[in-house]
Amino acid sequence: MAKELPGRNEVREEDTWNVADMYPTKEAWEADIEKIKAYACELEKMEGKVAASAENLLFTLKKRAEMLEKTDFAFNYAERLFDEDQKNAEHQAMEAKAYAVYADASSRTSFIDPEILAALEETLNGYYEECSELQTYRKQIKEIQRLKAHSLPSEMEKLLAMTTEMRRTAEETYSVFNNADLVFPEITGEDGEKVRLTQGRFIQFLESSDRRVRKEAFENYYKVYEQFLNTSASLFQGQVKQQIFLAKARNYRTTLESAVDANDVSPDIYYNLVETVRKNLDKLHRYVRLRKKCLGVDELHMYDIYTPMIPDAAEKISFEEAKETILKALAPLGADYIEKLKEGFTNRWIDVYENQGKRSGAYAAGAFGTHPYVLLNYSGSLDSMFTLAHEMGHALHSYYSNENQPYIYSQYKIFVAEVASTCNEILLMEYLLKNTEEKKMRAYLLNHYLDSFKGTVFRQTQFAEFEQRTNQISESGESLTAESLSELYLKLNQDYYGPDMVSDREISYEWARIPHFYYNFYVYQYATGFSSAVAIARNILKEGEPAVARYKKFLSGGCSDSPVELLKIAGVNLETPEPIQAAMNVFGEILEELEKLV
Repeated sequence: MAKELPGRNEVREEDTWNVADMYPTKEAWEADIEKIKAYACELEKMEGKVAASAENLLFTLKKRAEMLEKTDFAFNYAERLFDEDQKNAEHQAMEAKAYAVYADASSRTSFIDPEILAALEETLNGYYEECSELQTYRKQIKEIQRLKAHSLPSEMEKLLAMTTEMRRTAEETYSVFNNADLVFPEITGEDGEKVRLTQGRFIQFLESSDRRVRKEAFENYYKVYEQFLNTSASLFQGQVKQQIFLAKARNYRTTLESAVDANDVSPDIYYNLVETVRKNLDKLHRYVRLRKKCLGVDELHMYDIYTPMIPDAAEKISFEEAKETILKALAPLGADYIEKLKEGFTNRWIDVYENQGKRSGAYAAGAFGTHPYVLLNYSGSLDSMFTLAHEMGHALHSYYSNENQPYIYSQYKIFVAEVASTCNEILLMEYLLKNTEEKKMRAYLLNHYLDSFKGTVFRQTQFAEFEQRTNQISESGESLTAESLSELYLKLNQDYYGPDMVSDREISYEWARIPHFYYNFYVYQYATGFSSAVAIARNILKEGEPAVARYKKFLSGGCSDSPVELLKIAGVNLETPEPIQAAMNVFGEILEELEKLV
């Protein structure tokens, strides 16, 4: 491991994504920015006339779709450049400009939905009969009408749209603070050499078989967060406050109700997840006891939670090896899926390795009209290979939706965003288990499978409960302080991991390092998505082509129906506790097998 990270200009081109596939030059991007402004000005002239005729309604919806498509495209270009190196001042300015243009366009066109809502149903039905092209937008209009109770008069919508940039302040500041400003100390690595602790390397150190390295990384990492805990609490509270403002402005009772309704999801699904996982915490406590036994420690600490329980089986996996294995594992999804996966692997869809200033973590993103883009910070671990499979699941979901839906229905709801990604992970794990008979390696893989459940269902539900409770506290009029946030987080950690885990003081600061708390009730969808993916993957392996066909219909659905209904096509009904409980049962089965092996 190099002592310091390379600069962006030192990374091999073949290991970077190709943003030139979107725009060959910055000047081409600037030209589109000007076109977006022109679209907004043109649409602004329709104020007061949107629903006056079928022709006006078609013109407005068509032009808005064109404007938003171009806005998404331009924004994605700026965002990808920014995430390559968040210290790059030019790219910071481009990202800020993209947001400013988006906010201005939203403000100028905010009258459109209120005017559609004001139109009588019989008037709209007459327009559909008169103008066949409007049928394309019928589902979009119904979605606008679904949110009628939470829509505001035109002038108020315009005012609310003007707050878009301002409401992003907490999230933007946190992102720069967390990814660019925080500097972590050096620690002593396994080889006795000093090495820089970074966001990307933190989990690598916690995966170390050397407990001294894990402990030193854990304590030094959170020591930095502790120094800025009041700043983090202020940013967190700012994020919650803007969520409360938006929920109240749109006549929702709570921030949670507001957040899930945007995806046409009932709050009951959120409550059901937390309740069902809570009922199964005994399984996580069993897992903790098994981990303690396998590691042979008197006390299990939070810095022991990432290292494999079967350490001798851990192997480094090159990026090339990871790609080859994933192609074999996902073969059950069919030849067309594999061909598109190969295209992503060979045509620079992926930004592979960590560099100075690069955004931490991993994601897939993109825009209609271009291929998806995947950000990684690949480290060569088994987990890194699973992350690659995960993000390519996102990428292919976007590809299928974009190929099969018009722009206005191409963007699948966030609620189902984690299903395709996790399905890839499950298929990869099942492939590895099927091809592994050696006892120690099989135990190692089962350990990883359990850790996936732990990290994606239990841990994300813990995050979801923290997010729910902190919003409730703020909604009741109480302040969110560094002390109260840390106390709540520590209590939840103790509940989830149980009496056999030492919930170290440092773990109470973990809330300060989780960027997803700035995504407005996002994390619960990892858990519902994982549970759905377990069912879908098992059906694919059991049934073959019929299940694959249902799954690809789901992947191709975009937002052409509600996410809960689209999942039903793939065979999953999250309106009942059954998928969550079924996933918990699978966790119990894997745990039992590993208990017998060790």
